[in-house]
Amino acid sequence: MRRLFGTDGVRGVANRDLTPELVFKIGFAGAEVIAGRSSRHRILLARDTRPSGYMLEDALSSGLCSAGADVFKAGILSTPAVSYLTRTQSFDAGVMISASHNPVEDNGIKFISNNGMKLSDDIEEQIEEIIDSGLKAFKRPVGTNIGKFYDYPDAISVYSDYLLSIFNIDLYGMRISLDCANGSAANIAPALFLKLGAEVQAHNVDLGGSEINKDCGSTHPQAIQHITVEDRSDVGLTFDGDADRCLLVDHEGQLLDGDHILAMSALYFKKKGMLAGDVVISTEMANMGLEIALGGKQISLIRTRVGDRYVLEEMLKVGSNLGGEQSGHIIFLDRAITGDGLITALEVLRIMRETGQDLKELGSVLTKFPQKIVNVRVEHRDEVIENDDFRGLISRYSDILSGRGRIVVRKSGTEPVIRIMVESEDLNKTEEIAGKIYSMAIDIDKNIKR
Repeated sequence: MRRLFGTDGVRGVANRDLTPELVFKIGFAGAEVIAGRSSRHRILLARDTRPSGYMLEDALSSGLCSAGADVFKAGILSTPAVSYLTRTQSFDAGVMISASHNPVEDNGIKFISNNGMKLSDDIEEQIEEIIDSGLKAFKRPVGTNIGKFYDYPDAISVYSDYLLSIFNIDLYGMRISLDCANGSAANIAPALFLKLGAEVQAHNVDLGGSEINKDCGSTHPQAIQHITVEDRSDVGLTFDGDADRCLLVDHEGQLLDGDHILAMSALYFKKKGMLAGDVVISTEMANMGLEIALGGKQISLIRTRVGDRYVLEEMLKVGSNLGGEQSGHIIFLDRAITGDGLITALEVLRIMRETGQDLKELGSVLTKFPQKIVNVRVEHRDEVIENDDFRGLISRYSDILSGRGRIVVRKSGTEPVIRIMVESEDLNKTEEIAGKIYSMAIDIDKNIKR
């Protein structure tokens, strides 16, 4: 069973949980499992803007080189850019140092295989086994067999050129507001949209990283809602710390999340004969309104467990080319093998241009059920979720909703919280049920502490 890896790599508070000593071991073990020793391997390494990224970059590089791999440092880059470059530029693996949407004190390590995909659970378990062994069973190379560091300054231009090559759209006359979350999108997105002819209003573009995700970005969408109206923009785009998520705002400041993006994209693709298998993949958190909107056009929705890696696995299994999460991780498989905030934004802008519809019109294809999502920060997540009284309460409320609503309670894969999602046709009932479940979780956790 995995101890270090969650649903999106290894995460923790940098220099407390995610120490340089641990990160060295992660680098060494990762190189052993992913690359092996059959030849000299090339590993692409990038980070988001967090100040701790410098420390972890050096520790990780040292671990990789100690296993005999050469490290190519790309500096500040997005996770999807690392995926694309690893897959297309003859790298044996890629590593991204980022905690995505988490606060600045957190950081994380995400490995990417040479096909551009995140690692499977089995491979992550192998890495953990090597770390747990203390690395003593592995002979380290010496002399010229030790790996080296190299700079890779062309990373952004190669990735941006790819995006421009697949989205030959003219955004002249369109005013776009950007919230780059003071993260990876800050050194990519503004220039990209300017090259496509848009009038760009860029916000939260500090590359220093101390304010990453702080009251901005896709986890704080009220920021882009306000900004878009103040800028009098046609569209607002907001990204997370490593730019694999994107949410949108129309000219009136109304938020469109991943469910909206999937709905408008699926209906457009279906009309154009581009929707593979007439099926869309999302997670158990997807709103029931999405299922209804797609079903009305004879499009099936398949739900997976939460995590874009599981969405991708199901897409590959059933042959779908469109999937994603409510949070804004959207996978356009004909464009990329992973969720990419910039590709998501460009796809929607392309649909706007080709249909002549504004974002408000496109978003109107989805009517959402009232949904309440609350996060409960508790010390004993497993004990709370497995508690008989807690499970009984969820079961009783599920029976009350009886097919006209849903309750999903799960552990976060990236934070020490329990996520509670309730949706039904009645807003008051939705909020009441979510509040009751939240309160019981807190009470159970307090009793365990005693």
